[in-house]
Formats: sequence, structure tokens, C-alpha cells
Amino acid sequence: MNAVIYARYSSDNQREESIEGQIRECTAYAERNGITVVRHYIDRAFSAKTDHRPDFQQMIRDSNKKLFEIVLVWKFDRFARNRFDSANYKMILKKNNVHLISVMEPIAEGSQGILVETLLEGMAEYYSAELSEKVIRGQTENALKGKCTGGTGTIGYKIDADKFYRIDPLVAPLVLEAFQRYDNGEKIVEILNYLNAKGVRNMLGGKLTCSSMNTMLKNRRYIGELSFRDTVVPDAIPAIVPKDLFDRVQKRLEKNKRAPAHGKADEEYLLTTKLFCGKCGALMFGESGTSATGRTYYYYKCATAKRRKGCNKKTVQKEWLENLVVQETMKLIHDDAVIERIVQLVMDFQNQENTTIPLLEKQLREVDRKLDNLMKAIEEGLFTRTTKERLDALEAQKDELTAKIADEKLRKPSFNADFIRFWLMKFRKFDISQQKQRKALIEIFVNAIFLYDDRMLITFNYKDGSQTIRFEDALTTTETVGNSSDLSGSARPQKSHDEASENDAHRGFLHLHRRFSMIRDICKDELFLARKAAPASPEDLSIAQDLLETLIAHKDGCVGMAANMIGAAKRIIAVEGEDGYLVMFNPVILKKSGPYETEEGCLSLTGTRKTKRFQTIKVQWQNEKFQTRIKTFTGWTAEILQHEIDHCDGILI
Repeated sequence: MNAVIYARYSSDNQREESIEGQIRECTAYAERNGITVVRHYIDRAFSAKTDHRPDFQQMIRDSNKKLFEIVLVWKFDRFARNRFDSANYKMILKKNNVHLISVMEPIAEGSQGILVETLLEGMAEYYSAELSEKVIRGQTENALKGKCTGGTGTIGYKIDADKFYRIDPLVAPLVLEAFQRYDNGEKIVEILNYLNAKGVRNMLGGKLTCSSMNTMLKNRRYIGELSFRDTVVPDAIPAIVPKDLFDRVQKRLEKNKRAPAHGKADEEYLLTTKLFCGKCGALMFGESGTSATGRTYYYYKCATAKRRKGCNKKTVQKEWLENLVVQETMKLIHDDAVIERIVQLVMDFQNQENTTIPLLEKQLREVDRKLDNLMKAIEEGLFTRTTKERLDALEAQKDELTAKIADEKLRKPSFNADFIRFWLMKFRKFDISQQKQRKALIEIFVNAIFLYDDRMLITFNYKDGSQTIRFEDALTTTETVGNSSDLSGSARPQKSHDEASENDAHRGFLHLHRRFSMIRDICKDELFLARKAAPASPEDLSIAQDLLETLIAHKDGCVGMAANMIGAAKRIIAVEGEDGYLVMFNPVILKKSGPYETEEGCLSLTGTRKTKRFQTIKVQWQNEKFQTRIKTFTGWTAEILQHEIDHCDGILI
């Protein structure tokens, strides 16, 4: 990821060395976390109480150019000390998908202040959304009445003074002819040249292009249909093109449509800059990888591990981890006691932070007291030129203080407890399937996440707001709410209590360990594959994790794998059976019956080969707890197991 460094010092007892120190700390942080610094923005002798800082303003403007994703500051007070400015500019960075990181404060001190800033952001967004809703309501009414809902217009129509669509008698026949020509087999470029030669222009006065021709041929307004957002009104405006002709054109467009480009999708990693490796403390960033089947997998990876600098933290599946964080955050929001604690903390924080208004209000009370005393003196007959001047001076002072208080309140809005509570309650109604709402929950309430192999520690944006989640405990939660992918995939027949418990425990292993595994390359070295595998031990659990993840990545063309197929000469196999995925340690066939001939293929080998298999086999193996299990398998599952156990014995088909 690319970053810029913002450094600043004010004129009060700070020098150039302060800038150098800030840049040195920020640069070291970037190097530790694999971040590339592309530019420095430096303001010298400027206070953070004002936003009139040249390089600061340039940085905010540049954030919209998509040249960097992170702004590094030494401490948050280098960015802004004015709460309103801080909220405003953080909101701008956020909209430009740029994260602000303090290298000395990975967990913000006084993090309840983030909630105050978010209230300010929320108010601005609320009023913006309210205005947008009113505009949408008005435009929807226009659509229902057949009126123009805005935009540059449509070729072939004119908009009258009352905003109704009227057919352009000169251009509409040419639009109809364009549809007819395309329906008769002409190419778009030929029709395009014809219309340009006839003087047809787009709504901005320019010549038509292939893009504008495609837009024209797909525009449903030509059959009289008017739409705005989710509102569709048939026969709302005069039609230019008959419906049957329009439908034939759509079929030809669909037939001639080029396959979409397989470009890399912009995947949003919601925990970026908040997720830290529990082993080494480095940031964890988003990663992706593509399997042999073309499927893309998304992970979070430790920056230190990525640079192979000594940390062995495994990658973690993105969707599962984000789901878990969102669920824990929603639990927090639904806790009434927590809500009340946050309300009180925000109120206390506001009172502690705003020292200017109480001082001004104290001065105003003193002026009011003096005015009252002076008025009593005047009422008793002590009205002279001096008392008049004094009265005028006090009234002028009162006006000045009143104006200052009003200005300060505008710059630093404060909120009462009822408003804060109302604002917090809104989050209980969030739809966590919506990416925008998931992102808002994490940005507002989550301060930092420390990820270990068996647990994670989430710190929230309020005092004592932390939660440790053990992944074994999280399995039940994620399965209940349906936000964790179940590897078994299909419904299963009812089992006895003992058998169900065994399978549930095994699925727990699959759920837990899949999150901390990686997809490995398929080994095609026949000399290596011909070696007999060594017995597996509990130290080889990570190999089983990787084997299972690699099998799942190739599930479109593979139903079983042995560890030597991913380069590990250990007696471990993973198969997809009738009851889902099964991992076996040290499998051995005890008995077999019903021989038959068949042909099999293998990811590690080319083509298919004939081999002998048995219809029924009895297998002994160890589960992930290295408890011995024995079971009889038949049919397709038996054939898969024989193939993978052959791999363990160095036998190639």
C-alpha cells in the first residue's frame, strides 16, 4: 500500500528537529509494515487549531487522486486539534478511501472522542441524506407523472416548459431508423456513421460514438417507459420504437455482446489499519490468490510474515473474520448497559474537552450581574453620563460574548444525552449483509483488533471496551447465524448421538482451521510422489489445514488429496465424502472386497489411467485429536479413499 506522511510543528517552543523526528518515526513504521511512502507533506509553524495550513490542504486535495491509501502522522494531534475540523477532514479522507494512522497511537487515546467525531459526521450525512431523500421523493413524483427527472435528455425527444417529453419530429424518425437498421443486420459502426452524416448529435452537441449508440439502442424510454431508481412507469411518455422491434434489437445486442473483461475486482478489506498481528504486532493487510480453477480467495496477511521477516502468522480468511467482527460489534450495540455507558462517556468527554464555552459563559454571567447592578442604580436615580457610558460598554461586551459563544457552538457542536442515545440506537437496525453498513459499524465502533491463532482481542471505542473471542467459542455463533461457510454443503441423514458428536467435532476442526490455512501449489514431481509417506503426528496439523484448503480450492475438478500432492511427505489425506469433507491421519486399509476395474485421473498426473479398486473397504485412521477410528466405506467414497491411500504408499495409478 502507498502512504504519505504529514508532519507539523507549531511556533510554540518547537523546532525543525520536531519535523525530522516525526518523519523518522513514520518512516520506520512504514518499513515495519511493508508500506511504501510516496510523499511528505510538511507545515512549519502552523497550529493544528486551524485548518489554514498549505500542505495540509494540498494533502486533502491530493487524497482524491487515488495515489495513496494511507496518511501517516506521528500523533493524531499533528492532524488536527479542533474536533470539528478533525471530523470534517477525516470524513473527506474516508470518502476518498484513505485511512489515517497515528504511528504512536495504534489504539487512539481517549477513543470515545472518535464517537464524538462520528456524531459530527453522522449529523452532516444525516442532513445530506435527508435532503437527498426529499429530492428523490420529488423526482419519483415526476416520473409517475411522465415528467423529466433530470439529466441531459434523450436523443429524439424535447422537454417542454412543464418538463414533459415531446417527440422531436426531425430526429425521432432517424432514431427509429437506427433500430430498424440494426434489426436488419447492419453493424453499429455503419449506423453510427449514417446518423452522424445526417447531423444527429448527442445531447451535449457532440458527434455520436459507439458508446452513445449502445446507450441509444438499450434505452427503454423509446418504448415509452420512464424509470427513476426503483420506480418504473410503462407508457409514461410517447413511444418512438415499437415494443417488438425493441425486443428483437435487445436479443441481437445480447448475442453480439463481448465477454466481460476478467480484470481484477476491487475488493474492499474492512479491517485495514485496524487489524494487527497478535504474534509480532505488525499491521495485517488484504491479500488475494487465484486457484487453478480460477476462483479468487481473499485473506488478511501479517506484514512481517509477508516480507518473511520472522513471523509465522498464517493468512486468515477475509469473509469469515469480517463477519465475526461485525457480529461481535452488533452484540455490543444490543447491550443496553453498554449503550448507557457510551452515552455517559461521550457526555463527559464533551464537557472535559470544551473549556472555551464554559469560560465565555462565566464571563457572560459576570457581565449580566454587572448590568443588573447598574440597572438597579439607574432605577434609583443614579443616571449620569458615566453610568450611560458604562451601560453601553457592558451591553457591547454582552453582545460580543453572546456572538463568541454562538460561534464556538457552531464550530464545536455538543449533543445532549437523548440525541446520543437515539443516534446509537439507529445502529441496531443495520442490515449487516450490506457492505456500506458493515463498514460503518467497524469504522465507528472498532478501535483495533489483535489476531492470534486461537483468539482475537477487539478493542472498542469506549473506555474498557474490549472483548476477547476464542475461535472455538465462535464456531457455534457463526453456524447459528449462517455467516460462516459450512464445508459440508448439503443436508445429512440423522445419526446416532455418538456419531453426530464425532462428526460435529470434526466439522469444528474444519471450520476453525480453514481460517488459518493457505492454498498450496500442486506437486507434479513423480519421483517425489513415488516416495512412501512418513507417519503423521500432532505437529503436522498445519499440513492438514493447508491440504484441506487446497482441496476446497480445486473442488470443481478434485474430490480427494494426499499430503504429498502439496509437497508434504506425510501420511495425511483429505476427501469429500457423502457427509462432507473428511481429514484422515495415518489411514490404513484393513479389509477390502468386491474388486473391479476402473479409470482414474489425478491433479498431479496427466490424463487417466486404468487401475483396480474394491467396492467395499474397512479403514483405520486417526482424527485431528489423534484418536483411532475404524469405519467401513463403500462405492464412490471407497474409491476416493483407495486412490489417496495409494498416494501415501507411493503408488501412482
